[in-house]
Amino acid sequence: MIVPLLYKVTRSLLTVPSVLLRRGTAKDAELLVLRHENAVLRRQLAGPVRYEPADRLWFTALSSLIPRRHWREIFPVTPGTLLAWHRRFLAAKWDYTARRRTGRPPTTAAIKKLVLRLARENPRWGHRRIQGELTRLGHRIAASTVWEILHAAGVDPAPRRAGPTWREFLTAQAEGIIAADFFHIDTALGKRLYALVLLEHGTRRLHITGVTAHPTQDWAVQQARNLTSDLGPRIDSLRFLLRDRDGKYGETFDAVFQAEDMEILKSAPQAPRMNAHCERIIGSIRRKVLDHLLIMNKAHARHVLAAYERHYNQHRPHQARNQLPPDADHQPATGHDISPRKVLRTRILGGVVNEYRYAA
Repeated sequence: MIVPLLYKVTRSLLTVPSVLLRRGTAKDAELLVLRHENAVLRRQLAGPVRYEPADRLWFTALSSLIPRRHWREIFPVTPGTLLAWHRRFLAAKWDYTARRRTGRPPTTAAIKKLVLRLARENPRWGHRRIQGELTRLGHRIAASTVWEILHAAGVDPAPRRAGPTWREFLTAQAEGIIAADFFHIDTALGKRLYALVLLEHGTRRLHITGVTAHPTQDWAVQQARNLTSDLGPRIDSLRFLLRDRDGKYGETFDAVFQAEDMEILKSAPQAPRMNAHCERIIGSIRRKVLDHLLIMNKAHARHVLAAYERHYNQHRPHQARNQLPPDADHQPATGHDISPRKVLRTRILGGVVNEYRYAA
């Protein structure tokens, strides 16, 4: 029993080196097969082999493990190729030309928009004046770049640039303009009445001078005289009267305002948008009051328009005046000023218009 057991143990010990030797032989055989396959593939390729960056990294990492004398048989590239790859890698690492664009950096859209805004709001500014303003705002930009932006947008140079538009003129001269316009009122019995409305552009103060069924030139002249008398010292700040070409005004009507050193500006025919402020206030009068009441006669119309005029000038907030009414000179109450007092409602024209105030 001992002999067979010893034989088996001895046989197992002798087979261990052969197994290890067989594994090394199998590896060498596998390498020879792969090397021969690589040689066959090279003969079949028409052009040079192109290696990806990952391939170059792998070959470079394995190069130190291969003996130099076996490179020709094993390695697909020469040592010079590896050194060339290394030099190319270092050059790409420290080369910053690919990280920046050629020439000047592009101008941002915000700067272009600001340049066009300055040119639009200041028609007498040239490209160098605009460039100086941008520099003062902290934007370093060349004058030639400003010129290119204006030229690309079709903006002419300052001396030949088109003059201000009608809207720009009215905005610049708002403090000195008062606009006039007629509008009609249809009574419950179908009779048509006419009212003359004047609006100060700067303060948004409304003036409804009178109501009549026959708006003659003499009537319009009398309304102009009444208005200049009611304006008092404020008339010194007005420089222009804007009106349309309605025949109800006449030369005498203009003479009343010209005597106060005011210039008459006439809008173009059939161009109500040139007197947009008056057109808007007339629309507000219709939407807020006249569309909700039946006007019986001229006296009723005077009462309704006078009540709305007081509400418009003394209470109604206006966006153009920071939510202040035309006759107010104090700021509206803020959240810190609001107290838990009771809010009272005042009905104007039977509740068609409401006003709200804190109880005293």
